[in-house]
Amino acid sequence: MSAPPPSRRSLRPSRAVIRRRRLVAGVIALVTVAVLAVGGTMLVRALLGSSATADAARPSPSGTPTPTATPLTPAEQLLATTDDPNACAVSFEGDGIAIDPMLQTQGVLYTGLPIPARDGAVFAGWYATPDDAAAYTQTARINGSELTSCTEQQVTLYGSWMTPEQNEDTQAEVPILMYHQFTTNPDGEDNWLRGNYAYIGDFQAQMAYIAEQQFYLPTWLELNAFIDGQLYLPQHSVIITDDDADQSWLDLAVPVVTQHQLLTTSFVITNARQAPSPSPYVIQRSHTHNMHEAGENGKGRMVNWSAADIAADLEQSAAILGAKEVVAYPYGHYNDTTKEGVTAAGFLLGRTIDWGYVEIGTDKLALPVIRINYGDTLDSLIANIG
Repeated sequence: MSAPPPSRRSLRPSRAVIRRRRLVAGVIALVTVAVLAVGGTMLVRALLGSSATADAARPSPSGTPTPTATPLTPAEQLLATTDDPNACAVSFEGDGIAIDPMLQTQGVLYTGLPIPARDGAVFAGWYATPDDAAAYTQTARINGSELTSCTEQQVTLYGSWMTPEQNEDTQAEVPILMYHQFTTNPDGEDNWLRGNYAYIGDFQAQMAYIAEQQFYLPTWLELNAFIDGQLYLPQHSVIITDDDADQSWLDLAVPVVTQHQLLTTSFVITNARQAPSPSPYVIQRSHTHNMHEAGENGKGRMVNWSAADIAADLEQSAAILGAKEVVAYPYGHYNDTTKEGVTAAGFLLGRTIDWGYVEIGTDKLALPVIRINYGDTLDSLIANIG
């Protein structure tokens, strides 16, 4: 007797088998989706990369490659550090000269222009063009006597050199003119300081002459390097100074030097005047803070105080003026203790009232002057400075 055929119910998988089959199918589906996603991403990236490469290689509509950004020059990098619209990046060029650009301010006197040095050579200054530098063209020489002027906030100065022998052969003698007070009276002032009062008419003629003859006006840092034999100064040089910052100087003389654009140093007693400079062309330097008084022996405090006290006074004066460089000795009094104090305070130069000219090798702490007194006319000036 044969067995009965299986029923349709007995051929259906069990519930457990069905669950396992569904689980396996789900896993396979998830894996498939993941594989497709990864593959799609890779395909898209490949397509985009090919497109970017093609775009980079594809010429611009004009037929030329797309230009890349030009790196900033050192001067442009310097200008990027300031938002001052009057800033000027000054660059320096010349044989063997490697100096970073420096910022100056347009409309303000050049300040702290570098004085490079190299063995066996004397620096001959900065000039407006390479040809001027090669020819030592005095009227094209640029220094701290001129207001900074730029084109699109940039300017380049060109340096040159000469031999020590050339520099010595120049035999330059630099006069430092010393004025005090001024008067509008052609007959002068009738008092014990009569000699100090230059007639303003004479002063006007003298300044006009210096401007018309285009004298070179060295800075104190240039004079310092000149004395050391490291910087060439032309024979046609002069330094203009005034002592005490008297009101007559401010009212009568400052407008004259400003009109002629002549660099002038006003030696200020800082316990009496702390106001800013009265002119773009006037720099203020120390006539001490509180040493323009007589000591116990009737001479100035510069020769009565200790070196430490002198240094402390000059430090106070320098802090007010914002500069050291040079001090004018009150009454012209100085000695070795004076020099010690001046050096301790960090000053480079000391100006006396002794008559004479500054030459290579002059004592930096005993600079002589050409004193201008009442009665000294234009002819007197020409006889002294050429």
